[in-house]
Amino acid sequence: MKHFIIYCLFIFLPMISSGQDIAINRLPMAKQVIDEIVAQVKTQPLTNTVDLIVEGNPETPVKGIVSCMFATMEVLKKAVAIEANLIITHEPTFYNHYDEVESFQNDMVYKEKIKYIRDNNLVIWRFHDYAHRIENDAILIGMVQKLGWKKNQEKRGVGRFSFPERTLKDLLKHLKNTFPGNSFYVVGNPEMSVSKVALAPGAPGSMQHIRLLRDPNIDVVIGGEVSQWETYEYVRDAIFQKKKKGIVFIGHINSEESGMAYVAEWLQKFLTNIPISYIASGSSYWSY
Repeated sequence: MKHFIIYCLFIFLPMISSGQDIAINRLPMAKQVIDEIVAQVKTQPLTNTVDLIVEGNPETPVKGIVSCMFATMEVLKKAVAIEANLIITHEPTFYNHYDEVESFQNDMVYKEKIKYIRDNNLVIWRFHDYAHRIENDAILIGMVQKLGWKKNQEKRGVGRFSFPERTLKDLLKHLKNTFPGNSFYVVGNPEMSVSKVALAPGAPGSMQHIRLLRDPNIDVVIGGEVSQWETYEYVRDAIFQKKKKGIVFIGHINSEESGMAYVAEWLQKFLTNIPISYIASGSSYWSY
């Protein structure tokens, strides 16, 4: 009997131990997943970056991943509902570029959001700077897919496009069909003939818009957002000077969110054992 017990322990203990190892291996820690994502971007590590764990324990086992534009309360609740606990967000979670929270410690909105994150053991990781370095820029790739403009892309840049001649008004109709939820801000003659278009998603700053508009081979720039006293006024003066230029602002979220849908597709190529979902944040405002 003694020999039989020893035999059983010899046979079954390694199996139990192995099963435990497999279970653990199925759930890599958040830091391990993040390191693998950064490695797959295939760029030099960034030292001055906002791509940091904003909240949560880096050693949390990852059950599922959600990519999103903003880690809103609604997105977080949807993620919890599908048992995803690593939230990969393109933009800030706590209402400022660097996710600095010192001034929010007694804020009622912040306190409820941080409590929800901690109560549900979520890890929030910002994926902004590295996302723009995936291939030719994951955000632009997703935007091109959303617009259906792949065939119109120019070789000189992923964000530049050539079309048969059409009016600015006709271009706006296409954009409205793609993004029906919000109004756009437009500076330009609606009857102006347009064939060369550039994308400047997000908020790259007025000088990026102006550099594009200086190009004689660009008629219209489609941007996300900017302060009204910057690019808007530059284009208004350009039009008064009889220059063939226009700018269309479709909103920050409209101009980048489809990129995070592409990020989810990209992640699925190499994180094959973790459920990965994309959850749309949608626009933060409605137009009246």
